[in-house]
Amino acid sequence: MVAAGALLLAGFARPAWAFETPAGKVVLTVTGPVANPNDNGAISFDLAMLQKLPQQSFSTRTPWYAQPRKFTGVPLHALLVAVGAPAGATLKAVALNDYRVDIPADDMAKHGAMLAYLLDDKPMSVREKGPLVIIYPFDDKPELRTAVHYSRAIWQLRSIEVK
Repeated sequence: MVAAGALLLAGFARPAWAFETPAGKVVLTVTGPVANPNDNGAISFDLAMLQKLPQQSFSTRTPWYAQPRKFTGVPLHALLVAVGAPAGATLKAVALNDYRVDIPADDMAKHGAMLAYLLDDKPMSVREKGPLVIIYPFDDKPELRTAVHYSRAIWQLRSIEVK
């Protein structure tokens, strides 16, 4: 089973995920070439739906948190597999304040980017840069401590366009 999961993650294969309509407040909308849309050609997620996807946690410091903080969420690469994004896809991530950043495919698997919804095991409010943050393991990978990767660590994420 582990080998099959690794093969899926390696190639952004079409998923077995069929997403129902969110029962709670929508926290993320994924648009573009996705499989099994649940919302007019897009996939809308509430928090409970994100929690059903593969999970990970890591602690890291950031330019806005001087002390290590624990982030928990969905590996970004696993999210793209679940929505059926094509291999080599680039993401356009958009925040609540309309900040936008492109994230290339290699960041997702190679660098361990994560879509986090918990900070220190608690949901993040908008005031705490939530409800969603794309974060990198900056402490584990010093090569990520660059202006480029810090700019891709987008907080208050509201949508992702798969390109």
